[in-house]
Amino acid sequence: MSEPYYDVIPPHGGVLVDRVLRGEMREAVKERAGRMVKIPLGPVGLSDLELLAVGAFSPLTGFMRQADYERCVTEMRLTNGLVWSIPITLAVKEELADQIREGQEVALCEGENVLAVMEVEEKYPYSQEARRREAREVYRTEDEAHPGVARLYRQGEFMLGGDIWLVDWPSAVRSEFPELRHTPAQTRRMFARRGWRSVVGFQTRNPIHRAHEYIQKTALEIVDGLFLHPLVGETKQDDIPADVRIASYQAILRDYYPADRVVLGVFPAAMRYAGPREAIFHAIARKNYGCTHFIVGRDHAGVGKYYGTYDAQNIFDQFPADDIGIIPLKFEHTFYCKKCGTVVSAKTCPHSKEDWVMLSGTQVREMLERGEMLPSEFTRPEVARVLMEGVRKQKP
Repeated sequence: MSEPYYDVIPPHGGVLVDRVLRGEMREAVKERAGRMVKIPLGPVGLSDLELLAVGAFSPLTGFMRQADYERCVTEMRLTNGLVWSIPITLAVKEELADQIREGQEVALCEGENVLAVMEVEEKYPYSQEARRREAREVYRTEDEAHPGVARLYRQGEFMLGGDIWLVDWPSAVRSEFPELRHTPAQTRRMFARRGWRSVVGFQTRNPIHRAHEYIQKTALEIVDGLFLHPLVGETKQDDIPADVRIASYQAILRDYYPADRVVLGVFPAAMRYAGPREAIFHAIARKNYGCTHFIVGRDHAGVGKYYGTYDAQNIFDQFPADDIGIIPLKFEHTFYCKKCGTVVSAKTCPHSKEDWVMLSGTQVREMLERGEMLPSEFTRPEVARVLMEGVRKQKP
């Protein structure tokens, strides 16, 4: 099944995937699923299942078969030639894999609740050598201190590949930001109703600060609308919680952005922290949501010191523009300069670093934990108050 898409940019691969069963078919499959082998999904699997079902990962219709997985890891393409930079796979432990044969249907579950059925077209080994290769190619490191690599090493010994059909939504769909959990079909309709012919997507897992605001508004000068799309799936424990971040976005949008030119939604994906590879992945997903442009800033999806400052921008140059199909907007690192009296970049500011107001994520968290107000040059006071209140409530 596929759903018609709206506006000027086609989904990746040309068809917006829809793997959500409805009506009598849903009831029949759900009843049958109760007798299938059950596959428990963790946080990443639940995020991937939701995004596969609604078409955010178009053209994927399920978890990757081996040939797609191998080519994705080594060449950043699927077997049909389409660019795809992050493996979307389902790994299981050996004892569970032993209960499953190729051609068999299995139930994908959250706890005891059956969410989807999957026809296992392939079952293939996921060796230590394969994990190390995936770590090197996708994350550029085999270091277990990298959160994405650590997750790879914890996965099961076999992969299951095949199409999925959703029969029930993960609990997060109903409990976490349901009013902002727009599907790609919905956002395309929203953009079309507003008459937008060009839309820039912005990915973030952090609260918006003045540099973000500057980048977004600069992009708004050349497109019709902004799709502010913060990631709310699994992140590192020391990242600002999603509910606090969403409250901060709503606070700044209320007072500092034109309401008719911004759509706020949430991106239910889990963070891989794959840097350059994840920048491509995030761009393609936003293309599926209907964006024509995508902002790529400093150290996109980075963690630690595993990637160069602008590696996530440079990776787009490895592909012909039409192969990705969404226009990357590459911005220099921006900051507030006291002498300039505004947000600038190294391209536009002649002053020394002593005049620049820049705070690391660690510094921000430490200030908030001490109850200190963040400087207005760094973020709007409305945002700072939301963050301080959020951190206060987290304290034991």
